[in-house]
Amino acid sequence: MKKARARMDESILVCAYYGPNGERLIKRGCKIADMLDCPLYILTVDPSPKDEVGADKAAYIQEWKVLAEELGAEEFIIRYNEKRPAAKVIAEVARELNITQIILGQSPQSRWQEIKKGSFVNTLLREISFVDFHIVSIDRSVEDNENLFENGTRAYLVKGEDGHRITFTHSDHVIHEGIFYKETGTDFNNGVFTYIKENKTCQLHVTDERITEPTSIHSSIKEEKFEN
Repeated sequence: MKKARARMDESILVCAYYGPNGERLIKRGCKIADMLDCPLYILTVDPSPKDEVGADKAAYIQEWKVLAEELGAEEFIIRYNEKRPAAKVIAEVARELNITQIILGQSPQSRWQEIKKGSFVNTLLREISFVDFHIVSIDRSVEDNENLFENGTRAYLVKGEDGHRITFTHSDHVIHEGIFYKETGTDFNNGVFTYIKENKTCQLHVTDERITEPTSIHSSIKEEKFEN
């Protein structure tokens, strides 16, 4: 049910993408909308036609629709079959709805890719002016009720002659950028490496900086299979 909002000079647009952080972005947008007492909109952009959306994406969409209703969002918008760049679609929707603040998730794009290609935020800034942006980082927490892991640290997955391993320095050999959670009470880099692939969160078991075997901390984790 939509909430009656006192302020109409401010409006929030959450740009949700498929994956575990979509719900987090929507809740952050709702929190800001409640603080400002202004309308909340949620947008998802998908290049695929509606009838070709897979079961995983459809499940996310259904969850977000329910969440949008519970949080009193004005509208949950899905732009299917979009061949234009996402930045152009977001800017178009923002202008149509007179959006003043946009909530975005931190891109899994690496620093080196940003330098070479330019960041998504900078691209969006060129498309639309006079809008405030809130960049929400990916969730660096891990389900850890027994305090088995330390806080996450940025790390990189690389492949060497002796197999896959993690490193804390970026190079041209990086396969994935992610977060490493070190086990507490160890002097070695043992723990879990988590990263985003195809909008899904993947986690790998790490022993002395080497990948020993895929592991699932959460039931929703998709095991990663490396190609030789």
